[in-house]
Amino acid sequence: MKFLTSGKVKDLYDVDENTLLFKFSDRVSAYDVKFKEDIPKKGEVLCKFAEFWFDELSVPNHFVKRQSDTEIIVKKMKMLPIECVVRGYFYGSLVSRWKKGEVKVSEGTDARLAAKLPEPLFDPTTKSEHDIPINKEKALQMKLVTEEQYSWLERTSIGIYKQMSAVADKAGFILADLKLEFGILDGKITLGDSIGPDEYRLWPKDAYEIGKTQEAYDKQILRDWLTENGYQKQFDDARDAGKEPVPPSIPPEIIQKMTKRYVTAFENLTGHSL
Repeated sequence: MKFLTSGKVKDLYDVDENTLLFKFSDRVSAYDVKFKEDIPKKGEVLCKFAEFWFDELSVPNHFVKRQSDTEIIVKKMKMLPIECVVRGYFYGSLVSRWKKGEVKVSEGTDARLAAKLPEPLFDPTTKSEHDIPINKEKALQMKLVTEEQYSWLERTSIGIYKQMSAVADKAGFILADLKLEFGILDGKITLGDSIGPDEYRLWPKDAYEIGKTQEAYDKQILRDWLTENGYQKQFDDARDAGKEPVPPSIPPEIIQKMTKRYVTAFENLTGHSL
């Protein structure tokens, strides 16, 4: 088995001419910055969540089988150069982009932080080191996908979001948003990559309150800590100056909190013990 590359979280290996192995690590990144500390159990949670969602969702995907607690086998396919983001709530980068007039939301949208949108919003980005939000016009202009493919991705991504939201709701959670990736397999668009708390925001329903920062059962815990302590601004300032951002050390209590919540989210949503 040949090592191919390391991503922010996964290591990829070539198994044979048709399949790849994804090995999930405990690594963590936020705001496109990689951190030195690991989050215990994170790799196992991401791996088993990927298996759960691929089995649960009613769309064709590239999942073959889980190989171990941290490894899955998937079919090779040509990935589409677009990240399909679906937003169900007024939160995250959507808020700042809306304030700048860079993105439109439906008329009648409640513009308070964490308010539910009237309808899920398809809000894709490019796939690059620093993802750039795009709309249909830009996606076609950049020749990332065809018009037919864009329409299919929008419709299917929103459908997946709604299906996953229903599962989360039964488990006592709100699925605030979701990032999906697709590729071409045997001539058809197919769901790929992986799906877990690095690809969505998950909030407990019993603590949900419009107008405030939500309790996170995902990577947002780290993002919130970075923002509150001024590190997000430091990262932006460093990039503006043409420098590489320097990650701070993640406090032990943040690491423990992330591990606990990742595990809790997995066990509550899937009904399986880790």
